Amino acid sequence: MDSLEQTRSQVTALLTRSDFNNQEQQNQLLDLIYVELRRMAQSKMHRERNDHTLTPTALVHEAYLRLISQAELNWQSKRHFFGAVAEAMRRILIESARSKATLKRGANAEHTQNFNFVAEHEEADLLALDLALTALESKDAIMSEVVKLRYFSGLSIEQTAQAMNMSARTVNRHWVAARAWLLNQMQ
Repeated sequence: MDSLEQTRSQVTALLTRSDFNNQEQQNQLLDLIYVELRRMAQSKMHRERNDHTLTPTALVHEAYLRLISQAELNWQSKRHFFGAVAEAMRRILIESARSKATLKRGANAEHTQNFNFVAEHEEADLLALDLALTALESKDAIMSEVVKLRYFSGLSIEQTAQAMNMSARTVNRHWVAARAWLLNQMQ
C-alpha cells in the first residue's frame, strides 16, 4: 500500500469512528488533511475579489472549527466529510458577502447577465449563486454536490469523481448541466 492510499484509509478510519469527538483524533485528522483543505481554500479564494478580508488559512480554520464544533460528528465517508467542508466554506463566504453587502450602499445593484463561474465576482453574484444553488439542491442533490465540490472546494473533475465514487465523465455531465441550470436561474 503506497503512502497516499495509506493516508486515505487513515482519514476514512478516523472519520467513521464513533468516538470522533475526542480532541486527539480531531487533531490527528487535521494533520492528515490540512494540506488538502488548504489547497481547496486557496483554490476557492483565488476566485474571490483581491481585497477579500479572508485568507485561505482563515477559511480552512473557520470551516474546520465549524465542523468539529457540531454537537454530533458523524461522517459516513471521506466524501461526506469533504462535502461538509465545501458546504462550510460556502456558508462562510456567503456570510462574508452578506455582511459586506449590508455595509455598502447600493448592495442590491443589478446582477450581470454574463456570470462567469471561474471569474472573480462581486458579493451580489455570490449571493445570487447561493440562492440558485439552494434551489438546485432541492431539485437535484447530486448536481448540487458536484457544484459545491468543484466550485466551493476547488476540486478538479477527477478529484470530484473520486470523492463521489463516480466516473469523471458522469461528474463532468453533472457539472455542465448544473452550471447551465444555475446560470439560467441567476439571470
